Amino acid sequence: MATDNGGTCEPELSDSLKTFGAVLKALREEARLTQEQFAPLVRYSVAYIAKIEQGKRYPPRDLLARSEEALGAVAGRVLAAAAKSLTRKAGLASWFHQWAGIEEEAISLYAYECAVVPGLLQPEPYIRALFDRRLPPLSEDQFEQQVTARLNRQRILAERPNSTFSFVVEQALLDRRMAGTEVTRALLKHLLDAGRLRNVEIQVMPRTQEDHSGFEGPLYLAETAENRWVGYVEAHDCSMLVTDSKAASAMLQRYGKMRSQALSHHATASLLEQMRGAL
Repeated sequence: MATDNGGTCEPELSDSLKTFGAVLKALREEARLTQEQFAPLVRYSVAYIAKIEQGKRYPPRDLLARSEEALGAVAGRVLAAAAKSLTRKAGLASWFHQWAGIEEEAISLYAYECAVVPGLLQPEPYIRALFDRRLPPLSEDQFEQQVTARLNRQRILAERPNSTFSFVVEQALLDRRMAGTEVTRALLKHLLDAGRLRNVEIQVMPRTQEDHSGFEGPLYLAETAENRWVGYVEAHDCSMLVTDSKAASAMLQRYGKMRSQALSHHATASLLEQMRGAL
């Protein structure tokens, strides 16, 4: 999966992830459980379990214990052995795969961006403009795969109505008019439409803001089903998952401060309407 700015931080699939997924699938089938039956037993969505079995998501740390409860002690030991290779090879791929899974299951998701509009809020013309500017260039197949993946990722806004999504975006990203007037018009309309969802809050950080807590750069935060906060940061084809509770707490404090410094949700909607009318 690509990052929000059009980069790709890791290989399509790692061998260790594919192996773990195949082992999990075999054990599940041996227990005569479908994905639909297995998912509620381990308290994850069917779609998430499917992606783990396909090697497209890094297995969360709670999955091993929950799988042992559902599949038995022997299966638990087999999965633990398969997971050891993931632990030894932890790196950029595991960070991003983990974050993608956390994002899908989060009950709260916060994002601050000063470099590019967050991926969950990008309309297709804007997505295509980003990937068109990707260096080194993508092949045609890679280009279309990345566009499709990002559009599919955005479904969580509508498919998870009980999850809270909050975005703080720098006004400069809208003033920039990346790829021209038509793409910007599509972006503004998309932001207005997304902001009408009851579980989505979008706030613009004004161009002039003397008290600004976002000087350390973009950040993403997710609250898990266990009410644990996890952070994520990325830049220039690399990424890092922040699981330390103190570090995540500091990120949460900074984000909370930025929400108070940015325009309100309603003031943001008014600004977006004004900007669209001025194009």
